[in-house]
Amino acid sequence: MFNIFRQIYLKSFLYDKKISKILSKNLQYKPSSHLLSSIVNIQTKKFDVNDFFLESVWTDERLNEKQINRLNNFFWLFSLDLKSSNLSVQKIIKNWIEINSKYNSKTWNFKTTSKRIISWLSNSKLSYDESNEQYKIDFNYIIQKQALHLLNQLDKVKNYHDRLIGISAIILVGVSYNDEKNLMIKGLDHLKKNIKNTLDNFGFPKSRNINSAIFFLKYFILIREWFKESQKEIPDFIDENIFYLGQSYAFFWKNINFDPLFNGNNISNNHKFDLYLKRLGYSFKNDNHEFSNYISLRNKKINLIMDAGPSPTKKFSSKYQAGALSFEFVSNGKKIITNSGYCHKNNRKLNELSRSSAVHNILVIDDNSSCKFKKNPNSELEVSDGLKITKRKIINEKDHWKIDVAHDGYLKKYNLFYEREIEFQPKNNKLIGIDKIIGKKTLPNLKFDLRFHLNPSTKTMKTQDNESIFIEVEGEGWKFTCENYEINIDNGLYFGKKNTYTENQNIFISGITSSQNNYIKWELIKI
Repeated sequence: MFNIFRQIYLKSFLYDKKISKILSKNLQYKPSSHLLSSIVNIQTKKFDVNDFFLESVWTDERLNEKQINRLNNFFWLFSLDLKSSNLSVQKIIKNWIEINSKYNSKTWNFKTTSKRIISWLSNSKLSYDESNEQYKIDFNYIIQKQALHLLNQLDKVKNYHDRLIGISAIILVGVSYNDEKNLMIKGLDHLKKNIKNTLDNFGFPKSRNINSAIFFLKYFILIREWFKESQKEIPDFIDENIFYLGQSYAFFWKNINFDPLFNGNNISNNHKFDLYLKRLGYSFKNDNHEFSNYISLRNKKINLIMDAGPSPTKKFSSKYQAGALSFEFVSNGKKIITNSGYCHKNNRKLNELSRSSAVHNILVIDDNSSCKFKKNPNSELEVSDGLKITKRKIINEKDHWKIDVAHDGYLKKYNLFYEREIEFQPKNNKLIGIDKIIGKKTLPNLKFDLRFHLNPSTKTMKTQDNESIFIEVEGEGWKFTCENYEINIDNGLYFGKKNTYTENQNIFISGITSSQNNYIKWELIKI
């Protein structure tokens, strides 16, 4: 009901008047389009706008929501050849303004509007230069009107990625129109507020999402470059947060050069971002072996990374995966043991599956995840009953790595703790693990499953006695064994690449608890 009244108000004369203030008549700063290359897929092959664009597209009722958003955010401007007619591009924008000068829910949604502002201003060579005076008046007016709309709606936006894009757009308008300081100041104030609300004391997203940290870094650098290019003083807090977010980037990407599949992360293309950073003169370093409750033990050949953190609060858990104590193992740049990755909302069942403990390299009790999830009003899964880390010990020596962590995710329902001890001997290329089910009392007969998900590129072979499994990846061989339990190979799904999935295999161990404490010991050794 509230949303209905809100939409009526947004479409009203009163709201239109509220956001129709003339703030500035002069566009002073025109940002370079190449600054957007970290967030926009700027194609090598460029198109002439006259070859494919029709005026009637703005009123085409056959378009779905996704197509409408892509069309109206104008990010396709970055695919146009600069030899395209400025007049043609300006005609398209003028036509859009004539049809969409007032708020409507389809073309003025928050994220789309934010991107459209950024795109129009960043493509000024096409969208503004060599235009007549009336066009410039209309352009400046609609840009500022949209910015005021964003400012009015900002506090109602729950998605913190969308909120950051909107804040960036508001700041850009404030920077671009030199005599309009109000928008820039308000945008920076909202940016500070957004930092406080979404980042932890390490400068890492409270969602514990690795991809979000890189997303934040890209936009903070973009804002900084706008200030730098427009010759405005760069606020200290922007530099400070770039430093901390850069620490995240170095820890999760530069140090290991692969994408850890934890908590909503997928395989990315950070190599392009590396080039972007180098081109602009940014360099980040982080030699720590623990950062924001993730542990990374490594040498020149081996990398072991583990999620050793608690679940986030409900507010920040929309992409959280119940994979506490899971790990990934990489040898010579080849990932052997991997989490299954995150499936986005295209398929609800697969999304729910990808967030379960079962698709992570951990022990699962009675087919239950270590966290409980519940759907919010937007049908997104949020953590309703989380977990805490109850034990954490790390040894990181040249010839001896050891991680000993535990969580209480099964305490409330089963009165037990899950503890994992992983030891790596670099000299012997041997990984030793003990998964412990520790009951506060004598345990009932509970089923448990322990899985080790393998990278799709691996090949496996089980020995006839079911005591060993041989793993081969790109000519490198490893042997997996387990004491006192039969080991099997099972099929699973891998969601490493965004919006798609493939089959993979996992090493599968299953059993029944029999006492107060149950230990499952396993080894992975290079052969």
